[in-house]
Amino acid sequence: MTTEPFLAPVTTPAERREWILRLLTGTQRVDRIRRLRESIILSLLFLSALISVATTIGIIYTLSIETFHFFQRVSLIDFLTDTQWTPLFTEKHFGIWPLLTATLLVSAIAMLVALPLGLLAAIGLSEYASPRLASIVKPILEILAGVPTVVYGYFALLFVTPLLKRFIPQLEVFNALSAGLVMGIMILPLVASLSEDAMRAVPQSLREGAYALGATKLEVVWRVVVPSSLSGIVAASILAISRAIGETMIVAIAMGQVPRLTLNPLVAMETMTAYIVQVSLGDTPHGSLEYQTIFAVGTALFLITMVLNLLSYRFLQRFREVYE
Repeated sequence: MTTEPFLAPVTTPAERREWILRLLTGTQRVDRIRRLRESIILSLLFLSALISVATTIGIIYTLSIETFHFFQRVSLIDFLTDTQWTPLFTEKHFGIWPLLTATLLVSAIAMLVALPLGLLAAIGLSEYASPRLASIVKPILEILAGVPTVVYGYFALLFVTPLLKRFIPQLEVFNALSAGLVMGIMILPLVASLSEDAMRAVPQSLREGAYALGATKLEVVWRVVVPSSLSGIVAASILAISRAIGETMIVAIAMGQVPRLTLNPLVAMETMTAYIVQVSLGDTPHGSLEYQTIFAVGTALFLITMVLNLLSYRFLQRFREVYE
């Protein structure tokens, strides 16, 4: 049986000094190893953040260069005021409004589906469901977020559209209504999950105070919990809108590729992302004006989603400040 050096009996002053020196040396070695590990971890974290920043700068640079070349050949005023978008036709028009209107219309339909259903699902999971039931239902609900969007697109085209045509005979094969409804189902887990997290963050003391004043369960939910978690709910809604605006495959498959300026959801339309897909198939020559249009549209889409994400970040920060 061996004895560790630091645990050996100390009998003389010389041995005591040697034992203290060994102890200090070992402690310094441990400190150096710990500092080295911390430095490596900090370097990896900084590298990860730097990669994210560099990627964002690269995206902005790529969009900016091609967009600048586009606006050298097309007037910004025409881009913002013209009501026709026909860059691939003989008579060319470069008005962004048909694409922008279609994008906002299908996103609005999606939010009309996702926001009320997601909010009700969040209320049910947070306030009414038992912990065991919530632990089962929430993962099942979030499975919808893992379904590939191309599957949603064919589901909208081959199931939802024929179903809707039974009730709306004038509905076209490609339309914004079915695409918006299915897109709402796709982003529903996002609204439900974030809203439920916001509601669970409401202090239990607020609920107990309302019950002490004689409030019913429904009154506690709608007059205490929902207003208290409003910042989180709004942030979830903005994130869902950003997700809907940037969606590609559902609108490309189920909505069509007809750039028309209309608010009628029963006809075929073309969103900004669907147009980018159309031009990116490889038939358009690189460096041509038609090719540069996808960067102008991508820049507009990037600015819209960036503004929405900034608004969402601001609401989330406010939400954290209130409850931390």
